[in-house]
Amino acid sequence: MLRKLDENLWVAEQPLTFMGLKMEARMTVIRLADGALWVHSPLRLTPERRQAVEALGPVRFLVAPNMFHHLFIGDWMTAFPQARAFAAPGLPEKRKDLSFHAVLSEAVSAEWAEQIDVLPWRGAPMIGEVVFFHRASRTLIVTDCAHNIGPDAAPFTRFVFKTIGGYGRLSTSVIDRVVNRDRAVARANVDSILKWDIQRVIVAHGHIVEQEGARAFRAAYEWL
Repeated sequence: MLRKLDENLWVAEQPLTFMGLKMEARMTVIRLADGALWVHSPLRLTPERRQAVEALGPVRFLVAPNMFHHLFIGDWMTAFPQARAFAAPGLPEKRKDLSFHAVLSEAVSAEWAEQIDVLPWRGAPMIGEVVFFHRASRTLIVTDCAHNIGPDAAPFTRFVFKTIGGYGRLSTSVIDRVVNRDRAVARANVDSILKWDIQRVIVAHGHIVEQEGARAFRAAYEWL
C-alpha cells in the first residue's frame, strides 16, 4: 500500500487509464520534522490507504501539483479537515467546487521551510506544474514535466511513449516541447531545478530514478 523509499519518504501507486493509455499514477508522502504528513498528488482514498497513511502520522498538508493531478484531493480534504490544501496555479478556477487554503508559489509555507523547496514551472500554464525538492532525502518530485515508462507497461502505452517520448529513461515528450514555447523560460526552470542537490527523482508515471537524478533530469531536457 505504501513503499518506503527513504527516511520519512513513502510512495503509493494505483492503476490509471488516460486517453486509452494504461499506466500507474503515484502519490508521495513526506513526514516532516514535527511528525506531520505532507501528501503530494493524493490517490483514491480507500480505507486501506487511509489506514496506512494515518499509521505514519497526522495528515496536515495536501498538495494538488498541477492542472491534472487533483481528482481525489477533495475526498482527502473531507477526510482530513484539519489539513491545509494547496493548489497549483490556475487549479482553483478549474475546481471551483473545492476551497483550497492557498495557491502554490515560490514563497514556501513556513511549515515546510528548510525541508521542502518549491518551484512553479513557468511558461506552461496549460499544465500548471509545480515541482518540489525534499532536502533530507535529496529527492526531486515531479508530476508531468517528465516520465519514465518502462517495459512493464501495457503494449499500447509502450508504443505511444516510444513515439512521443518518455519511454526507457527519464525524458520529456513532444507535448512538453509544444507547451514550453518559450525555450528561454523553460531553460530557466530547468536551471533553477538543477541548483538543488538531486539524487532521486520521483515521477507520477513510470519508474523512479534512484541514482544520479540530477544527471537524468538534465538529460531529459537536453533539447533545451
